[in-house]
Amino acid sequence: MTSGTAFAARAALSATVLALTGLFVSAGHAHAEPLPPDSDLVVSARAISMELGGTLKARLEAALKEGGPQAALGVCKTAAPEIAAQVSERFGGTVGRTALKVRNPKNAPDAFETDVLKRFVEEASAGADVTKLEHAEIFEADGVRTFRYMKAIPMAAAPCAVCHGQAVAPDLMQSIRDLYPEDQATGFSPGDIRGAFTILKPLP
Repeated sequence: MTSGTAFAARAALSATVLALTGLFVSAGHAHAEPLPPDSDLVVSARAISMELGGTLKARLEAALKEGGPQAALGVCKTAAPEIAAQVSERFGGTVGRTALKVRNPKNAPDAFETDVLKRFVEEASAGADVTKLEHAEIFEADGVRTFRYMKAIPMAAAPCAVCHGQAVAPDLMQSIRDLYPEDQATGFSPGDIRGAFTILKPLP
């Protein structure tokens, strides 16, 4: 599955979800079935999210070491969608990242994701451990059952702050603006919620 195909699949499935449900209730779909954290689906989704995050982090750290921040920026643009497409294919759904403040507009959240992200921010502000914030549910609409999962991504001092922190180097910031004219994803501090892993999986 190519990165473009993976994004198109996520967008199409999200559009179908929105068309089928049309209603969201307190960070979840109407008539949704919440899942316990130890359910097989949640455990699997958590693991695949961590695989995506860990693989991307390793690629970024290698790029920083070999070519500096400009090289890491290139990895984010090209490698991140490829890695997401690979893990999506293995999981049998769509696996990606989203945020309230995105760099790549293709990662913009849908209504459900926005609702969950806002709740994550509220809970983090109230003292919740960002590394443990997640949301999982199964909902059914018109006979279609879908699993949705989100896990908060905490802002890390390294390597994330180089490109997303409060003191991005001017030359790097110019490169970011050249690649992403609508970028919103700077000004974060370590420990902030940078975004979330997001998963959609149709069920039998």
